[in-house]
Parts: sequence; C-alpha cells; structure tokens
Amino acid sequence: MSANLILIGAIILVALVFDFINGFHDAANSIATIVATRVLSPAQAVLWAAGFNFIAVFLIGTGVAKTVGSGMIDLKYVTPYVILGGLIGAIVWDLVTWWVGLPTSSSHALLGGYAGAAMARVAHLRGIGRSFDALIPAAWMNTIAFILIAPMLGFVLAYGFMLAVYWLFRTASPLKMDLYFRRLQLLSSALLSFSHGGNDAQKTAGIITGVLVASGMLKTFEMPDWVIFSAYGAIALGTLSGGWRIVHTMGSRLTRLKPRSGFCAEAAAAISILFATEFAHLPVSTTHVTAGAIAGVGSIQRLKAVRWGLATNILWAWILTIPASALVGWISMSVIQLFVS
Repeated sequence: MSANLILIGAIILVALVFDFINGFHDAANSIATIVATRVLSPAQAVLWAAGFNFIAVFLIGTGVAKTVGSGMIDLKYVTPYVILGGLIGAIVWDLVTWWVGLPTSSSHALLGGYAGAAMARVAHLRGIGRSFDALIPAAWMNTIAFILIAPMLGFVLAYGFMLAVYWLFRTASPLKMDLYFRRLQLLSSALLSFSHGGNDAQKTAGIITGVLVASGMLKTFEMPDWVIFSAYGAIALGTLSGGWRIVHTMGSRLTRLKPRSGFCAEAAAAISILFATEFAHLPVSTTHVTAGAIAGVGSIQRLKAVRWGLATNILWAWILTIPASALVGWISMSVIQLFVS
C-alpha cells in the first residue's frame, strides 16, 4: 500500500471522526427541547434523533456538500494536508467548546479550520499578504450573512408559531394544550433531527470528496455513494453518544420550555435549516438556528423569560468560532508544512 493511499485513508478517518464529534456536539440541538419538556427520556431522545439523522441521506440532495467542498476555497490551493489541517482546527475547537458546555457551531468550526489551513498554505507559497487568495469571497459573504440570518429566521418563525398556537388554543387549558403538544413534539423533534443530518452530514461528505479530488483519485467533484453514506452514518453514531453538557445549556438554562413551546422552537428551527439546505445550498449552523428559535418562544411571554446574559455568552462564542478555528487550522497546517515541505 502506497504512502499516499495511507495518507488519504487517514484523512478520511479524521473527517469521519469530526463528523462523529459533530453528532454528539450538535445532538443537543435536536433533543434538548424534547428532553427538557420530558416528552422523551435522554436515552429515547438520542435514539429518535440518530434515526432521523440517518434517514435524511435518502431524501436530501448534495448541494451543501458541493458548496463546502468546492465552493468556498480555491481548489488550486487545496491538498490533502490542507484538509487535514482544517479538520484538526475544527475538532480542537469543537472539543474545547463541548468541554465548557457552549453550544457553538461545528459547521462554522469546519469552515474556519479549512479556511485557516488553506490560507496558511497560500502564505507559505506566496507570502502572508496573499493569504486571502485562498478564499472565494462571494461564498463567504453568503455564509457570513447567514450567521445572522439563520438564528433571526428561527427566532421570528418560533415567535410567530407561538402566537398562532396561543390564538388557536385560546379556549383550551394549558394542561390540555400540553397533552396535544407532547405528541406533536415527537414530529417536530424528528423533523429537526432530519434537517440537522441533512445539512451537517453533507459538510463532511464535501470535505471527503475534496480529499479525493485533491489527491487525484477523483477527476471531478462528484460524491461517491460510499462517501455520502459514511458521513450520514458517522453523524448518526455521534448523536447516539449524546452531548449532555450542551443539552443542559440549550434545554433548560436559556429559557424554560413546555411541550407547546418546544414544538414551536423545533418546527421553526427545522424549517429554517431545510430552507438553507434545499434552496440556498448553504452550510448553516443548527446550533445558531435552534438557539434563536428557543429564544423566540421564550420572549413571547416577556423578554426577561430569556436569560440574555447566557445568550450573550453564546453569541460571543458564535462570533469567535470561525476566527478561532481558523487560527488552529493555520497553526496545524504550519506545523504540517514543517515536515512535508
């Protein structure tokens, strides 16, 4: 077996490890509300979420994977080592924020790490002043715009859904409302898990395909079936492992949830993510959207129902994710280049 083939295999394995970490890091997004409202136990919730994570492979396209793998970084600067450096940047940031319980975005960690590693390669080849040549500006502008648009869309939809629920059930008692919505929340949670798998697994599939193209094993950017199924399988297995630190933050510390508000938050987040996946073909943060939706249902009663201090901490973590993971990706690529150049 050639050294190049071993390298490619190792990088693909690291990508799948990232996908697995993405699953347990972002599992909180799709199960926090259903656990917080006690519709399902934590064990039941992760099984439910993992199943719908994987089912998305049969129904969701590959537009996001193509955006991540070939639409954001100039491929002439991409090598297998660049992708390895980017993955290390994403994994390190994900593990640090998971450890402290901050619901940051695995998606943006991946994009930041990949960008940082590619910029480090350009700096090595052409000088640090040309580092940004590695980036495709239009794609990055759209992605950065959606960092703001996605959580706001989740917030607005969730707020609107709560208004509709209160109007439709204005003559029903809270106890009767919760009886209905405990059942409906099974559907909304399933839809959120489906949208999470459909958007996030594609990012890893795009990265793996990028490795195959950069190594010359593929001539065009077309994803083999085994890449797609591996990515969806890894994220589903990661979800099965849970992510209880972030479940606690998202499900109980940000605001108090009832089955009706949990349903509205999950439905709003799922619709927002599916819109970005199927129509915009953009990698969005399921964490950002879900947190925005939870804040939306919390603020319907009164603004003080949302713990805005915690929300501010989460916002800062979001802002720092891309530059922090890019820095780790840059450092990782710089270290790699010491040994391979």
